[in-house]
Amino acid sequence: MPATLSSARTRAALRTTARVSAESLLVLAMLAVVLWVLGRMWSIVWPLLIGLLLTTLTWPLTRFLRRHGWPPALAAASVTLLFLLAAGGIVALIAVPTASQTGELTDGVTDGIQKLREWAAGPPLNIGDDEITGAVDAAMARLQDSVGSMVTAVATGLSTVVNGLITAVLAVFLMFFFLKDGPRFLPWLARQLPGRLATDIPAVAERGWETLGSFVRSQALVGLIDALFIGLGLWVLGVPLVLPLAVLTFVSAFVPIVGALFAGFVAVLIALVSNGPTDALIVLAIIVVVQQLEGNVLQPIIQSRGLGLHAAVVLLAVTLGGSLAGIVGSLLAVPVTALLAVVWNHVREQLSEPTEESGNPEPLHASTATAATATAPAPQT
Repeated sequence: MPATLSSARTRAALRTTARVSAESLLVLAMLAVVLWVLGRMWSIVWPLLIGLLLTTLTWPLTRFLRRHGWPPALAAASVTLLFLLAAGGIVALIAVPTASQTGELTDGVTDGIQKLREWAAGPPLNIGDDEITGAVDAAMARLQDSVGSMVTAVATGLSTVVNGLITAVLAVFLMFFFLKDGPRFLPWLARQLPGRLATDIPAVAERGWETLGSFVRSQALVGLIDALFIGLGLWVLGVPLVLPLAVLTFVSAFVPIVGALFAGFVAVLIALVSNGPTDALIVLAIIVVVQQLEGNVLQPIIQSRGLGLHAAVVLLAVTLGGSLAGIVGSLLAVPVTALLAVVWNHVREQLSEPTEESGNPEPLHASTATAATATAPAPQT
């Protein structure tokens, strides 16, 4: 006879499923509230995140200076000033050669437009000057009709630029304070928290800091590879402004999607107006190949090794972050995923039962606390 279902076990399974579902809904509701609060505080959270990322980039030099006897404030101020000089130097490295060749590029754009008109006038299009003039007049009329929307767009763009400048200034100030007082934070945090939280949260924070550093270093390596190969291709083709374009490619690597598109568009445009359409198509092919290789092979491999994430997880995280929050989501997807992995691994360690081989009857959080205490930086005086 076939076995019959046990009513008692069925009710128990349903009760367990209902309890787990209710608890999961409560956790999701809590996460939704946290995300809503972060969204309301985004004007503060965004500069804070940028400041942390900049701090991970500049902390090795600050740590070197502090170990050689520099006072914390002097070391932080020197590194911050050096960072601002480097950022200004990068802007000058891009702007000065471009400005010096503005006349050449303008002549190239004019010649390119004339060649385009001559090509359109011939077969197979056979578009005459009258038709081109009519199309230009129609475009001008449509442009005049949309002046109001253009003014609105310009106002929105100016507001975005102002907000970006404010965010950048706040991020630089926060970077200075993080460099100056950062090592005091974990001991101070441990003193403020009760019981087990005094050891668990500083341990997670320390691991998270190391993870952010790995992310910034891996992103810089990816940008350097992009700049090297694209710059080499531009140099072989004889495209002008090779060094500024390579620097622009490296800097834009820190802004996913839009950064790569912007740098690629600038390189193709300069190749078009200076070398002609054939070299422009070759430059476009080089950029597409390098960026596809970087985005689908190099970046997942480098970031997966540095952050302890599988390459597929990195790809899925970037895709999900971009679909949820656009450019900002793509930028923060990988470090946020890595930080979540840090928290999850720590929770697993705390929930795991000690093995018999270790012979250690103490709970795992005690050993973690000892390790965190041994590795935590000492307070600065």
